Amino acid sequence: MILETTASVNAMQPPTFVQGFHDAEAVARMTYHPLGDTGLQLSRFSLGGTPFGGQYGEAREQACIDTIHLALKSGVNYIDTSPWYGNGRSEEVLGKALKDVPRSSFYIGTKVGRYEPVPERMFDFSAKRVAQSVDRSLQLLGLDYVDLIQVHDFEFAENLDIIVEETLPALQKVVDSGKARFIGITSYSVSLLKELVERSPVKISAILSYARNTLIDDTLEGFMPFFKSRNIGVICASPVAMRLLTYKPVLPEWHPAPQYMRDASHSAALCCKEAGVDLARLAVQHALRLEGVTTHLQGNNNCDILRQNLDSFLTPPTPREEELRKTVKEKFFDPLPEKHWEGVDPAKHWEIMRQLRAQSAGAK
Repeated sequence: MILETTASVNAMQPPTFVQGFHDAEAVARMTYHPLGDTGLQLSRFSLGGTPFGGQYGEAREQACIDTIHLALKSGVNYIDTSPWYGNGRSEEVLGKALKDVPRSSFYIGTKVGRYEPVPERMFDFSAKRVAQSVDRSLQLLGLDYVDLIQVHDFEFAENLDIIVEETLPALQKVVDSGKARFIGITSYSVSLLKELVERSPVKISAILSYARNTLIDDTLEGFMPFFKSRNIGVICASPVAMRLLTYKPVLPEWHPAPQYMRDASHSAALCCKEAGVDLARLAVQHALRLEGVTTHLQGNNNCDILRQNLDSFLTPPTPREEELRKTVKEKFFDPLPEKHWEGVDPAKHWEIMRQLRAQSAGAK
């Protein structure tokens, strides 16, 4: 991997700095990077809203609100959320947290396309639903606009034509109306992100890739020159691969990682624990090595975890940690037969949908 050398802003206060609100000393420790050609300067570490919706277990509302406030005061200036995270719960919690926060102190992105945890109503990429979804998100967030509106997990659409011909033009109307500033796309498949950028009839300002720049899987690295050539900001989410690269004996039921990958991660976590080092910290340090990433997105639902993550992002690795990172990667992850789960979840979803449609047709 290429060590990060891209220009960043840390010698001066970012445009989102608000005197009297921010911890000036904490902000000075953070670095800020351009999101493509949008003019936005995003903090190197950004706040993921998935845990606020309860996707990783119970999320206490006040703890989440306190975490959001601490993150913003510490210089984190980008927040990511979606209607999918707890069927609007993440956006609702953020709305409560942000009502007393200066709007100029943060950027926020939400999504359209993925909604309820019921197969028949999970995905809807239609223009009509896009408009409805944006309005509901703004209502829950208590905002007049979001900075980034993104198509969520578009690999689950029946075909890419729907996204190109309907979803993206609908998002352009959202931007034209002033309800969003820029358009982004999100997917686990990096190759599909590239394909959609190439086919899009509207300007794509940012892509969000998750769990593809990790100790296990470095797929994103090979696509970075393309995104750079298009002046597209890269948001890199979940350096810990949705908790896979943490010392967690049990992952959420929905986690798509195959068993051999889970076993390797658990062995790596035990190895790190014996060495007195947190595997999650090594995972973050590994993700930070990739050049050209605008911001690294990580979920937090309490202040203690947030402080640990901020430390991992802002404190350089020791020589011992760097040596352990290399050892863990070479011993546990490089030998894996496959280093991703691309296509697994969409295939499962459409098999369920096929069965449901067959049942519905048979009942008529």
